[in-house]
Amino acid sequence: MSFVAEFNSLPLSTLVNRSLGAAPSAVREALAKSSLALADFAQLISPAAGRFLEEMARRSQAITQRRFGKTIRLFAPLYLSNECINNCKYCGFSRDNPILRVTLSVDEVRREATALAAEGFRNVLLVAGEHPKFVSNGYLAECVAALHTETPSVSLEVGPMEAAEYRPLVVAGADGLVVYQETYDRALYDDLHTAGPKKNFDWRLETAERGYAAGFRRLGIGALFGLADWRYEALCVAAHAEYLLRNCWKAQITISLPRLRPCAGAFQPLTTLTDRELAQLICAFRLMFPDLGLVLSTREPAKLRDGLIPLGITLISAGSHTEPGGYTGAGKEKIHHTERGRIVELAAGASEWAATNGHATNATGQFEIADARTSHEVADVIRRLGYEPVWKDWDAALTV
Repeated sequence: MSFVAEFNSLPLSTLVNRSLGAAPSAVREALAKSSLALADFAQLISPAAGRFLEEMARRSQAITQRRFGKTIRLFAPLYLSNECINNCKYCGFSRDNPILRVTLSVDEVRREATALAAEGFRNVLLVAGEHPKFVSNGYLAECVAALHTETPSVSLEVGPMEAAEYRPLVVAGADGLVVYQETYDRALYDDLHTAGPKKNFDWRLETAERGYAAGFRRLGIGALFGLADWRYEALCVAAHAEYLLRNCWKAQITISLPRLRPCAGAFQPLTTLTDRELAQLICAFRLMFPDLGLVLSTREPAKLRDGLIPLGITLISAGSHTEPGGYTGAGKEKIHHTERGRIVELAAGASEWAATNGHATNATGQFEIADARTSHEVADVIRRLGYEPVWKDWDAALTV
């Protein structure tokens, strides 16, 4: 049975309602358990659990240090292309958005990776919009192979594929696959995805399983908070992680907790996840899943990230750019403007060509980051918090 079949049978809405009506005694009962079920997780993300946040934070921190030590892994996203054939109302790369786009050549990707390596990164996430004309699995395999020798850990966050299409990427050296469902609310998902292959909810939901079948040793999942009710999304992510731990047990599983950020298209969040609720959610995930990696990106502001790191985070991005060529200016000469998926010529000197926000290129980013510190500034903060920043924790030679 795939996760789609299990997902369809889970009483997730019932658990959300129980969470909303939870009593403090039910939260205490959940906190007393050494092994938690989904119903217990629902208690830990309940409004009633808010008064137990300090206790949850202490326990979450202690569990994380026992399982992971006082270390924080660092990674950087490397955007290959912002071309996309999907229309997603909340995404800056959405096909119909009138933005400046580019796809980097393999040599330009190598230049970006070399700049990241000079910063110290040995863990890179390759990100691209979904567009078969520009981003085929052959192109991705070339990019992975070009980076693999100097970048021990290469992960992918790209359009979902069949297992057979993923295998050449694993052979080329990719070891991680990240795919966020965005929202687990079927009706809302259908409304937000108006065109393109991403509109297929079930196909996306089974992506991690296909990636595991292809040989990826790391699988990342998550929801984009700001779309559906955050407690419902959190319960769905927990159920998904529980399924993957049972059925994809040879892989390491990570959960990311991204919140919506401003982007092209000016989409406004439909729901709210407050800073305090985000802290509560991190602790609840850690208590539910002692051995899972928890990821925090530069979507969150610096001060908040510094405060959240000790609560249970194990992996963070730093010094990030969300536009292709953002680290070196690679691809700047071939940027083009698109409207509704078609290239439109701009007049010389048009304001759209003006570089903004200190970006190395004019290509439009997927979203605005909130923590603009350099990777070394972030690493220094990690040390001041009493943790060790880890730039590399994996080498392909270990499997030879």
